[in-house]
Amino acid sequence: MTYRSSTNYYTIQEASFLKMLDQPESAVGENVMLAVCVDDPGGPEKLYVGRVPRPQLKAGEILIKVHTTALNRADLLQRRGLYPAPPGESEILGLEAAGTVAALGSGGGGQWVPGQRVMALLSGGGYAEFVSVPEELVMPVPAHLTITQAAALPEAWLTAFQLLHLIAKVQPGETVLVHAGASGVGTAAIQLLRLTQAIPVVTAGTAEKLKMTKNLGAAAAFNYKDEDFSERVMEFTKGRGADVILDCVGGSCWNKNVQCLAMDGRWVLYGAMGGKHVDGDLLGKLLSKRGHLLCSLLRSRSLQYKAELVKAFSERALPHFETLNSSVALRPVIDRVFSIQDIAAAHQHMEANKNTGKIVIRVTESMSEEL
Repeated sequence: MTYRSSTNYYTIQEASFLKMLDQPESAVGENVMLAVCVDDPGGPEKLYVGRVPRPQLKAGEILIKVHTTALNRADLLQRRGLYPAPPGESEILGLEAAGTVAALGSGGGGQWVPGQRVMALLSGGGYAEFVSVPEELVMPVPAHLTITQAAALPEAWLTAFQLLHLIAKVQPGETVLVHAGASGVGTAAIQLLRLTQAIPVVTAGTAEKLKMTKNLGAAAAFNYKDEDFSERVMEFTKGRGADVILDCVGGSCWNKNVQCLAMDGRWVLYGAMGGKHVDGDLLGKLLSKRGHLLCSLLRSRSLQYKAELVKAFSERALPHFETLNSSVALRPVIDRVFSIQDIAAAHQHMEANKNTGKIVIRVTESMSEEL
């Protein structure tokens, strides 16, 4: 993990941190930056803001001045020591960022200019003032979005796009069950499914979240705490079942997933919030449905894979964020915006499952929302 300087660091509780953010870069040092750090695995209280080396820009990379980043479940796991950064990647948390181009590495394609508003998919490093990223993973911020909204796009929307189109290969008219429908990935998946003319049905744990998912376009929404979602899915589909299941829960709901999976259906597993262990006849029941169990993670994918994903998303989905008044307009859903000095509270908020949509972190306090 990233270690605090023994002589110069700031905890997230110290008022001097805010004063430091208002100082010019020269006062902080050209070769260092502020970042959220964690020395020892544990709870949100382990997080602090300290000085770390600024990333070294390599050929083909872009240095981004980070204005906003956003939380993902992977951040919570990494903080607990359960999901380390891939070899060679930044160990600073943060899988996405939005900001402005600060510098360009040699050998770039020439499509980016200093000061341009950008957002990027990261393998780590988003919880910091600067991050370097291969230019293939950078996207322009749509004109109608603020830099705060832009931070909510890369990881959640690219994950949802990947799961739906590259893994499950969803077709128009298919019914897709989306677990955690009010999450960042869930809210993105609902909208992308409507764009594809597929039928999203979702699960969530509160009436508020269920209402929000329906407003986004879910054809049906079920409270997994109060009812058997597998029975409701079978009722909704008139006994056919869901053609595709997007599952970030895993072990605790495997049996209900299989029960409501359509014959020859695709069960896409991309998380295990409900545990990794299965007790029962999973293989037998899945075999009887001729079901396909497809597992996917994005962070560990190759640069080429991610670059192709970003290109496909930029061509097929990103233009719909530019459209304000349309039935196919896409928009990020933001739950709350926290300042970086409140990063522990932001993690606590997500761990308590209180968020509806994305939790955004404002890294640069002096940033204008008009940027």
